[in-house]
Amino acid sequence: MYVCVCYAVTDTQIQQAVHQGDVTLAAVKKRLGVGSQCGKCIQTTLEVIERQLDKEPNFYEVA
Repeated sequence: MYVCVCYAVTDTQIQQAVHQGDVTLAAVKKRLGVGSQCGKCIQTTLEVIERQLDKEPNFYEVA
């Protein structure tokens, strides 16, 4: 699904960016340009980032 229409960024691209280590909005914005034009996609982008972080293993968490 398209998250950012201005730059044609999909949720899959955001998920891949998070998987590659871009775990903040600023990092995803720098890589993909998402949220830097009209800004309407920022909330959805944050939700996609959060969902992907829930799926990604975090080896640094202390049990």
